[in-house]
Amino acid sequence: MLLLLETRIFDVWCLHIPVKDRTSFTGLVKLVERTVRSENNRFPNRPIYLVGESLGACLALAVAACNPDIDLVLILANPGTSFKKSQLEPLIPLLALMSDQLQLSLPYILSLMTGDPLKVTMDDVAEGVPLQQTIGELSQHVAAMSSYLSVLADILPRETLLWKLQMLKSASAYANSRLHAVKAQTLILTSGKDQLLPSPDEGQRLHSLLPKCENRLFSDSGHFLFLEDKVDLVTTIMGATFYRKGAYYDYISDYVQPSPYAFKKIYESFGWVRFATSPVMLSTFEDGKIARGLAGVPSEGPVLYVGYHMLLGFELSSMISQFFFERNILLRGIAHPSMFRRLKEGKLPPMSQFDTFRVMGAVPVSGTLFYNLLSSNAHVLLYPGGVREACHRKGEEYKLFWPEQTEFVRMAARFGAKIVPFGVVGEDDFFEVFFDYDDQMKVPFLRDYILEISEQSESVRTEEQGEVGNQDMHLPGILPKFPGRFYYYFGKPIETKGREKELRDREKAHELYLEVKSEVEKCLAFLKEKRESDPYRYLFTRLSYQATHGFTSEVPTFEV
Repeated sequence: MLLLLETRIFDVWCLHIPVKDRTSFTGLVKLVERTVRSENNRFPNRPIYLVGESLGACLALAVAACNPDIDLVLILANPGTSFKKSQLEPLIPLLALMSDQLQLSLPYILSLMTGDPLKVTMDDVAEGVPLQQTIGELSQHVAAMSSYLSVLADILPRETLLWKLQMLKSASAYANSRLHAVKAQTLILTSGKDQLLPSPDEGQRLHSLLPKCENRLFSDSGHFLFLEDKVDLVTTIMGATFYRKGAYYDYISDYVQPSPYAFKKIYESFGWVRFATSPVMLSTFEDGKIARGLAGVPSEGPVLYVGYHMLLGFELSSMISQFFFERNILLRGIAHPSMFRRLKEGKLPPMSQFDTFRVMGAVPVSGTLFYNLLSSNAHVLLYPGGVREACHRKGEEYKLFWPEQTEFVRMAARFGAKIVPFGVVGEDDFFEVFFDYDDQMKVPFLRDYILEISEQSESVRTEEQGEVGNQDMHLPGILPKFPGRFYYYFGKPIETKGREKELRDREKAHELYLEVKSEVEKCLAFLKEKRESDPYRYLFTRLSYQATHGFTSEVPTFEV
């Protein structure tokens, strides 16, 4: 059970229960409650995080139910509230009746709790560990586990195990009886391979009962989630936007850039996209010189990147990771509100699917957030075409759907931000839209589905008419093609510094707006023309090149 308080990120306090300790569950609740109240008195304007696993989750829920006046954030892993539905409850009368004879089966019981050596081995294989070494380590692991479980069974006598199970039973009953009183913001983490508790089902049950609750599922994890190397608790909290320093989450002051380790995991998860698309990135210096790579983009913010939104946003992962690795620049995207909050439950993908975007600094569409990002000298990514562009119709590749409003120009000028227009092409080398929005709206059940998911999140561009204002969420039907390549071109930065007074005039602002739009279209036209001369445009030629020069080598492209 962990008690967390914010310093840089968290100051970690740990509640340790010794093996021979026999404090009752209500006694533990009072102990944690006293500590929570003491810290709340010291820092009344800061939230207190209670992180609990199994029994600890019950303890956190109990403390939250008894202290609705304190700002608590609960992080619960595989909550023990599902004890009555688990395979553990029948062990209590069995342990009580069978006396010390059950000690012989304790190693089996404990083996359910200590992980899966075969899973560890397969992870090693996936990471490239030599097979001979892997098999040797598996043999050693199994032998060591057998010895360890035998020793652990001696250390953990029947009476202690019985006490722990009875404690979990009473904790589960206590917490369940008070769930109605829990008002705290709650994040539930469940393991798909929990062999002790039916955790995924319990996560869904608690989600339906707790008012401010979100779930995250770790499909390949076991019961002791926090002991697994691949589980990054801080990144999980950040991705769910549960980290805050005050009463409410602030997308600017509460945002923490991902650690190198967290970013490496995100980068590796999109490795297949980089392999398939072999992205080419070009940028333009202020003198107009074009270079491969991102050397031409401005180093110092505020900078506003304005460009074309490719089909389903496939350009994002390679672009954001390249900025981070090559220039140590974090692009903070302005994204659709459905990635951050929902007006009601429905058929949109679960919020967890957008955690990576939030970890990488995306914020919902908002004039206030746009203002605050630029005022903090951020590098901001803006797609004026929004959903209409990313979910375009048949034959609309590389067509811009921008509104007439020029607000982003005047906002950029207010902070002297440089505007970098950019284009991305290559989607037509990968996909072909064959069943678009117009087709789907002709099918009654699909039309109802689109309208239903549109009601789940806040609408954007409600003031716009026609096609530009149509931001209905839907998934176009696409056919894959033999993979081509993605090309990115960042145009010459456009200065707004010193033009704030000039650009307050709506006509002048509109002129610059049209200039930015024209530059984006020129970037697209440039790339569509130049890719025709790329000898490595298609996957087969790239694979042939890498087979000769090494699969980590950078594949050439057209002459700039």
